[in-house]
Amino acid sequence: MGAVTTSLDEQARSIFDDLGYTVSRTGTELRAEHQWRVVTVSVVDPQDPVPEDGDLRCFVTRRSDAGGLCRRLDRRDLGYDWAVIGVGDDGDYDVLRRPGEITA
Repeated sequence: MGAVTTSLDEQARSIFDDLGYTVSRTGTELRAEHQWRVVTVSVVDPQDPVPEDGDLRCFVTRRSDAGGLCRRLDRRDLGYDWAVIGVGDDGDYDVLRRPGEITA
């Protein structure tokens, strides 16, 4: 992993920490737990492969790559719920959800 990926990895951990999740490392991914919810968090670059399985997944990428990643995930018609966090250079982030997902 390069410096950019490491930076995104640290930002992903910080985002989930701030949201009240307990975050731990599981190999190359993060595991974020809060109450009953367990989210597998993956820091990805545009060319990285997308996992085929899972329950709840969150992909963290650069803000400029987030829209394209969402379209790529949607085309795959994956069997798990997912969201994408696009992180800007200033540390701000946007959360993009699977199209059609209902949020309360």
